[in-house]
Amino acid sequence: MKPSVAFNCPLPKLDFDVITMGHGSGGLLTQRLLQSGVFDLLKNDHLDEQHDGALLPLNGTVAFSTDSYVISPIFFPGGNIGELAVNGSVNDLAMCGAIPKYLSLAFILEEGLRMDEFWEVLVSIRQAALKAGITIVTGDTKVVEKGKGDKIFINTSGVGELHPRAKISYRNIRPGDKVIVSGNIATHGIAIMSQRKGLEFETTIASDTAPLNHLVRSVLDVAGDAIHFLRDPTRGGVATVMNELAGQSKLGISLIQQHLPIDEQVEGACEMLGLDPLYVANEGIFLAVVDPSMADSALKVMRTHELGTHAHIIGEIASEHPGQVVLQSAIGGRRVVNYLTGDQLPRIC
Repeated sequence: MKPSVAFNCPLPKLDFDVITMGHGSGGLLTQRLLQSGVFDLLKNDHLDEQHDGALLPLNGTVAFSTDSYVISPIFFPGGNIGELAVNGSVNDLAMCGAIPKYLSLAFILEEGLRMDEFWEVLVSIRQAALKAGITIVTGDTKVVEKGKGDKIFINTSGVGELHPRAKISYRNIRPGDKVIVSGNIATHGIAIMSQRKGLEFETTIASDTAPLNHLVRSVLDVAGDAIHFLRDPTRGGVATVMNELAGQSKLGISLIQQHLPIDEQVEGACEMLGLDPLYVANEGIFLAVVDPSMADSALKVMRTHELGTHAHIIGEIASEHPGQVVLQSAIGGRRVVNYLTGDQLPRIC
């Protein structure tokens, strides 16, 4: 588990220990929470203006993404809901081929949330934003009555500038293109599940939550428009992304089970819990569909980055079985990998 970050930035002295309905009133308590907490900690030129929005200098084609985060528990091995929210929006922009620039941040806080917990989330948000190189420019805070939330919900919206060599679209993929995954699969989902179920392992399984934009940018710098498609396999995992792509492109996708990178402990936990790792959520890896002429180069770049050391070519786009994802199993058989019909891991991201 990552060490707690709360002690790196001490909680300011406040006259309240928990979030109350008054913090959502727009009055004195709201101002104390924002001024002594959010604005001081996340301070930058855009936030200092304290407008209802932000004025942003941008050039060229702009990417825009929004997402909401409702994970339970809000603290888990490897991170918390705060850095997950920042990384999630950063990664969504990166999957468009964009360089993340600006982020909005909105909280829905439940009455009774402890201030030290909220502060730890805020500190993680600041550190995640600094690591990704994205600036938080505007936001909002609301409070709901106890029992009508789950401690804290976060909404983020991100803006980025398109990489000059990026041409990311499912329309660009062709039979023969290689499918690459940037790292071990299923780690985030199992980290959350182990926390919920109280599972114990030889070493702690920590979430893979991380900003992928620097790795994606390095790959685009080298491979450019040979990168036909990018997607981070969050809810629903690798299988869901592959099924979406097969349906959109009307092409087949062939995967090789033996080539799927997965941590030994994560694989064992999946077997113990009866989960298929292909459907388990991830927060720190992405899938890339790459022209075969540049696949090895893209893979080499990934493996030189700390977040891509376990990158692997896991399959290819096929003209056979259009619209279907087919997995070649480790024992030599083949099976169709369909959409998940239920929900393996609720409230996972």
